[in-house]
Amino acid sequence: MIKGSVLRDAFISAANNITNHKQKVNALNVFPVPDGDTGTNMSMTISAAKREVQLMNNDVTVAEVSKTAASALLRGARGNSGVILSLLFRGFSKSLAGKKEASAADLVKAMEAGVDAAYKAVMKPTEGTILTVARVAHEEGAKALTADSTETGIWRTMIDGAKAALEKTPDLLPVLKKAGVVDAGGAGLVYVMEGMEQVFLGEGIIPLQEEDAKAAPDEIPDERNAAGLYEGEITFTYCTEFIVLKDGSRADALKLRAYLEGIGDSAVVVDDDDIIKCHVHTDNPGDALQQALQHGALTKIKIENMREQHADNQKAVREAMTAGFAYAPVDPSNEYGFVSVCAGDGVEQLFRDLGVTNVVKGGQTMNPSTDDILSAVHATPAKTVFVLPNNKNIIMAAEQAINLADRQVRVLPTRSISEGLSAMLVFDETVDAEQNQLDMTKAAEKVSTGQITFAARDSEYDGHKIKEGEILAIENGKVISVENDIVKAALKVTKSMVKKRRGEVSFITLIYGEDATEEQAALLEAEIKEKVDPDIEIAIVDGGTPIYYFTISVE
Repeated sequence: MIKGSVLRDAFISAANNITNHKQKVNALNVFPVPDGDTGTNMSMTISAAKREVQLMNNDVTVAEVSKTAASALLRGARGNSGVILSLLFRGFSKSLAGKKEASAADLVKAMEAGVDAAYKAVMKPTEGTILTVARVAHEEGAKALTADSTETGIWRTMIDGAKAALEKTPDLLPVLKKAGVVDAGGAGLVYVMEGMEQVFLGEGIIPLQEEDAKAAPDEIPDERNAAGLYEGEITFTYCTEFIVLKDGSRADALKLRAYLEGIGDSAVVVDDDDIIKCHVHTDNPGDALQQALQHGALTKIKIENMREQHADNQKAVREAMTAGFAYAPVDPSNEYGFVSVCAGDGVEQLFRDLGVTNVVKGGQTMNPSTDDILSAVHATPAKTVFVLPNNKNIIMAAEQAINLADRQVRVLPTRSISEGLSAMLVFDETVDAEQNQLDMTKAAEKVSTGQITFAARDSEYDGHKIKEGEILAIENGKVISVENDIVKAALKVTKSMVKKRRGEVSFITLIYGEDATEEQAALLEAEIKEKVDPDIEIAIVDGGTPIYYFTISVE
């Protein structure tokens, strides 16, 4: 039987193993542009669980460990691969609920629940990905399971099934076959399972390799001091945090939130399955705890004297405020708010000018976590908050915040900065949230987006033989040309987009990035006027964006 302490160590070992091999997984990425690589995203996602479970003692149950890990994975999920990994272990956790130890049969059922949860969460599941690898792992485990099966034996069988499925992923996805690689997310899952196996076998936790151990603090910041997140005059003395373990029908998150708001400020109450996570600034922390006990048992209680720490923490406060977001309760008079994900001072200012309240810094190479997005939502004092991910690899992470927030969240599936800006332009405060979501989504879908960047690796993609460092012209996510000059590449993709619109284009926005110049943008404008259409109106914006020399929207 697998004990809780063993499962705890298995999660730690899994996080270390995928972190040690993240560059190998990153190298499997097919698309040659610099991006939020799969190995890095999966590593950072499960490392969020590692930080939580390593605080648990040896008396924990498998139910407690899996639940803690699942909650941390959900909040720490980055990129599509990280979100799917979190969903696998969320199902895993629900299957182990109430269990002190796990048998071989329990492990197989838990894997099945994880696979079901992941498949249900993806609107159009694609075979040949991490989903396939997880599914086959379970199927092989289920076929091999007998009354005599051992936990280590059945886990090895599932790993063997995962590996076999991974090797076949190129047969299911032609793009993998053409590139000569297996699926990156599936490979990451195998590393996670192998990391867990070493602990199940009694061989101890796989250690972090030296370079990764040094890098970890920079990649995954430690929790900030709660008292340091608030500037200005301190109205209440004690920053009080705790988790309520729900006790059946007695637990009422809304009632508890109302009480906490009545005895202090900055109240945050997040209702998450079987727990209620609470935060409040108050002069009477004992009253908060006493009231919370009516809803269930308490754990992870933390009380800090903010007045005492304030004088010594001015620098820490300023640093924390630039890195994170201060919680803002919902203003009943404020119907709508907006959170956008983007990088670059110029682009950030564009979104703010259009009404975006909070900006999460991130994008192609910096996929923010669900918790990053959730923090920005909770810093937006509106009854309904629209989130614009502006990157296809961030949409799923943003969607996980919907059920974690204490206010209504609507995620617009914007895949680029251009789509996000177009969505904001059609927002109408006189119509309801549902109609706005529909109108803004339609506006985003009508935009054609061109992006000019460089190849991060040698590859063969969509019929193009690409060498590292070459300039890529990308139209709506597809490489259409490989060039040696950024203006030439941008002109080519602009021509292609305008041509497909058959004379219906009236406006082009050219956003130039931190590695392009104003002179290059002006040259591109002149080339478009001369060689595409002299009557098209063109707006040039200094976006300051990393990675992309130009982002071009055609409307």
